[in-house]
Amino acid sequence: MEQPLDVPELAAGGGFTLRSWRLSDLPLVREASKDDYIPLITTVPSPYSEPAGVAFIERQWSRATTRAGYTFVIVASDDRPVGQAGLWLKDLEQGRASLGYWVVKSARGQGAAVAAVDAVVGWALRDLRIPRLELWVEPWNTASVRTAERAGFQREELLRGWQQVGDERRDMCMYSLLNDEL
Repeated sequence: MEQPLDVPELAAGGGFTLRSWRLSDLPLVREASKDDYIPLITTVPSPYSEPAGVAFIERQWSRATTRAGYTFVIVASDDRPVGQAGLWLKDLEQGRASLGYWVVKSARGQGAAVAAVDAVVGWALRDLRIPRLELWVEPWNTASVRTAERAGFQREELLRGWQQVGDERRDMCMYSLLNDEL
């Protein structure tokens, strides 16, 4: 059996850090569960209950155990957890990995997402030597588009009806960043 992935702690710009999930992060899961969008595109439970929150955190731990990917809590300089960033390895054999991220409403506009994405990208390209990183963003999500572009991702194409979001299939814009572009 393969060893679980070791989720490192990463320093990020703006005083943010990224670390593995802890049960003490339940308030972050609770706040994210009240968001109109985060539960639609993630496995954050809505409505929230403590058992559902614990199950969410346990799923994050299982990503490393099953070698599916790395999932990080984004932590502000005051030690407050404010979001999540993930590096998913499903397509690693083809030289690709994908990123995802979210930040709770109370922490938006403070640079957490771009700092986290920059940190994960730098680590994934330099240390893990992944040739290609991808992420998908709904065309209307201008904040996430700005985050991707600030981190160096380039828009490649519009994927029509690409992903199930809630009750409907939605278009996604594909963004990529190649290792030699860092």
